[in-house]
Amino acid sequence: MILKKKNWSRLVLFGLPLTLVIFILQSFIWWTRVSSPVRSIGSNAEPLQIKILPGTAIQQIGNKLTEVGLIRSQLAWDLWAKYLNFQDPQGGFKAGTYKISPSLSLPDIAAKIWQGDVVQYSFTIPEGWSLQQMAVFFEKQGFFPAQDFLQAAAKVDRKRYPWLPADIPFLEGFLYPDSYNFDPNSITPEAAVTKMLQRFEQVALPVYQEASNNTSLSLKNWVTLASIVEKEAVVTKERRLIAGVFTSRLRIGMPLQSDPTVEYGLGIRQTADRPLTFAQVRTASPYNTYINAGFPPTPIASPGLASLKATLDPQKTDYLYFVARYDGTHIFSRTLPEHQAAVKQIRKQRQKR
Repeated sequence: MILKKKNWSRLVLFGLPLTLVIFILQSFIWWTRVSSPVRSIGSNAEPLQIKILPGTAIQQIGNKLTEVGLIRSQLAWDLWAKYLNFQDPQGGFKAGTYKISPSLSLPDIAAKIWQGDVVQYSFTIPEGWSLQQMAVFFEKQGFFPAQDFLQAAAKVDRKRYPWLPADIPFLEGFLYPDSYNFDPNSITPEAAVTKMLQRFEQVALPVYQEASNNTSLSLKNWVTLASIVEKEAVVTKERRLIAGVFTSRLRIGMPLQSDPTVEYGLGIRQTADRPLTFAQVRTASPYNTYINAGFPPTPIASPGLASLKATLDPQKTDYLYFVARYDGTHIFSRTLPEHQAAVKQIRKQRQKR
């Protein structure tokens, strides 16, 4: 008996030629294998960092990912890249530095680079820091030299920020203290200054503009006085009271007599064990508010929002003096003899310790 050879190409399954069905199944199996993560979720594999330069071709990105072992197939990458481009013709893979886990699938890795989910450097500029402190911080973090930051902060771009006071030589006080994120490829002194200045414009400036009809302080003097309050106030409950003391001194023409302004002018920092000396307090400086009445030439630090608001809404008080207890609080006095007695009391307590 002779069996006739079947023509498999003519067989139909699910309404499709069997050969096409087999091809689809094989393609599905292949795609499932090559697009799957190279490491299982929960494995101890550390994320790998890769850098994609501007203008890198799609095929080169896939080749780099294949070389470092993040994807299994260059062909699969090319196919998926075409699919993404079909879905979003206006998009594209973004340059930058990425941390990619081997437990991510090929589509997830592609989405990460397509969306530009780059590595971010996070840092926080505390309230009360001066430009010099910021510069030292950036240099210690390895971002850029301190001097480069100070040079960038000395450029007062009034064309871009017309609200900046006309008589400031640098941006002391106007770089807002906050937490920031940066792409490591874009963090430069200029970028840091721009971002902090923009944050001031977004957060602090509206506070002043809203209260401008109810205050006699210019923008510069507002930030200057707030920077002094920031350096003097430690506990929240005293912030408005300290602002009130300085406001009272200004109202009667009394010098502000603030230690932090002397420290700023001399480039020093006093401590509980090494307070300012009488010689230092008598040292001539534009920032010495014991010698000079009124405001110092510029802010002495970057004030936070609480100090900025307190300066616009100072507590009404007849106190004219205060002295630090070195526990964050102060003794407030109405007269000079009361203040001198408080100073002696603090010194005795300090000596006993």
